[in-house]
Amino acid sequence: MSRGEARIRRAFLFSIAAMVTLASIALGLYWLLHDQPPADAVQEARIKTPVAPSARDPMAPDNAAGEGTDAASAVGTDPTVPPPVRFTDITEQAGIDFVHVNGAYGERLMPETIGSGAAFFDYDRDGDQDLFLVNSRPWDKQPSGDRQPAQPGIQPPTQRLYRNDGSGHFDDLTEAAGLALVTYGMGVAIGDYDGDGWDDLFLTTLNGNHLFHNRPAAAGGRRFEDVTATAGVAGGTDTWSSSAAFLDYDRDGDLDLFVVNYVDWSREIDLEIDFRLTGLGRAYGAPLNFVGTDNQLYRNDGNGRFTDVSAVAGIRIADPVTGNPVGKGLGIAPFDMDADGWQDLIVVNDTVRNFLFRNRRDGSFEETAIFDGVAYDRNGKATSAMGVDVARIREDQDIGIAVGNFANEMASLFVTTDGRPPFVDEAVLEGLGPASRIPLTFGLLFFDYDLDGRQDLLLANGHLEHEINKVQQSQHYAQPPSLFWNCGDACRGRFVLVPTAEGAAGDLGQNLVGRGVAYADIDADGDLDLIITQNGRRPSLLRNDQRTGHHWLRVELTGKPPNTSAIGARLELTAGGVTRHREVRPTRGYLSQVERAVTFGLGTLTEVEQLRILWPDGSEQQQVPSGIDRTLHIHQSEGNSP
Repeated sequence: MSRGEARIRRAFLFSIAAMVTLASIALGLYWLLHDQPPADAVQEARIKTPVAPSARDPMAPDNAAGEGTDAASAVGTDPTVPPPVRFTDITEQAGIDFVHVNGAYGERLMPETIGSGAAFFDYDRDGDQDLFLVNSRPWDKQPSGDRQPAQPGIQPPTQRLYRNDGSGHFDDLTEAAGLALVTYGMGVAIGDYDGDGWDDLFLTTLNGNHLFHNRPAAAGGRRFEDVTATAGVAGGTDTWSSSAAFLDYDRDGDLDLFVVNYVDWSREIDLEIDFRLTGLGRAYGAPLNFVGTDNQLYRNDGNGRFTDVSAVAGIRIADPVTGNPVGKGLGIAPFDMDADGWQDLIVVNDTVRNFLFRNRRDGSFEETAIFDGVAYDRNGKATSAMGVDVARIREDQDIGIAVGNFANEMASLFVTTDGRPPFVDEAVLEGLGPASRIPLTFGLLFFDYDLDGRQDLLLANGHLEHEINKVQQSQHYAQPPSLFWNCGDACRGRFVLVPTAEGAAGDLGQNLVGRGVAYADIDADGDLDLIITQNGRRPSLLRNDQRTGHHWLRVELTGKPPNTSAIGARLELTAGGVTRHREVRPTRGYLSQVERAVTFGLGTLTEVEQLRILWPDGSEQQQVPSGIDRTLHIHQSEGNSP
């Protein structure tokens, strides 16, 4: 185009723009000079701000609800309002003097943020739930390169075992039980791997795992012997293991072992990445910056030894582009997804997609998380998944999988339709969404805290950074747990956040740097008490002091050897025409284990129509319990195998 043509083109465009401008001005003047009909008045809607219901003090005398009204009848008048239930922190008075040590001294090393777990189990078979707490340790070297000096008169931090005396008070038996191990511990799994009727203990750590065999002590009592080398389950000395689970994946009768591994970490890699937050400087790194790892499956050979079958079992998932392992696992939950009697597995990964391992019933698994809808959240994104639990959250066949995520990520709640996958993330629809968005959740558990028969949900929360509030005003290092009451079909969303402000739920509203969480009935009153571990602090042992008047039935199973733990057994209890489903599955939440006994809340019902037990080997037992508000001890019958 010549310069003359360019001038003509610019002049033409300018004239068009001028005419459009003049036309717009003329139209505006015409509009202003002519009367316009008055606009209809708009009625502004007034929306009332939701007000948390004021809960009666559950520790008040029974007639506090009103003259002539007892506590039981005062509960449940509004089916959409959580009943008043108080949890009391009894850590100190119960004799728990444990303090978690993460070794932090300023370099902001990633493992300092993760631990640790806890386990309730009856290690001495006296009928009471004992408590094991996982500890870490100081780092071997300071920034100067020197070892951290031992402090005179101060014992190094060890794992701790507390024996329950039957009243909810605990005695420290760590030394006598042979568990005074100094290591950078993470998680724990409990199971009778050798079929002798006594629960054994598996400890995951940052640098090599440990299997402890529960055996008689020479001086009487019980003592744990480290049999890791003989059993062949140590893993790599440079492998960072997190959660673990005992399960009978091949249905040969004995318990196998699945170990979840996190990221490929070393101090040198961590410092080289040099992760920083504006306003804080050096900060704890995100797993996005680290290469993933493979999980491990150990098959129990029945002679005290295990064989690593990870390669042939289909649990190694590699990135098709890089060839590196995809997994960055923190949580695991075994469960029978399709009720075929074979144990499936969900492993949740931090910042990468989750895994769902469907048991192919031939000694191997097929990874189907994407196909079955649990790989990503509702937005199709991978989350910073940490804790996971599975339950029947409705009075039907539907399965719910809850996942705890990072701050500003809602918790996930994957639910089946008519009991079958694919799963759909219904966290928002079911009431978990907005209330779970702000906290940073590690451990979480389904449990029936008010004994009304429905599975409620607890989230243990706490941040990584001590000074996070300086850069994110919505965040705090210590955060209160979140308790969601399952209101059934009475509410628009199934889960209702229980108010904990101003002591409405007792000490459950205290700020914690929450990590692992587990439950057990530590005082034999029928309701479920809690332990919430803290990172770098003492745990919080919370006694459930609910006074709803609700009834209950607890069932403790003993299976035929070698799976005397009856892990994988399914229970169906029918009462009031409703059948509720539970599994013997102590691996729950995050790095932790709950008691093996199964608790059924009955609400106001006083009779049970039927209890059906589906044992791990496929055999079945049925009975009609003759009473309630008690614990049934049921041994697997001989001669009724399929």
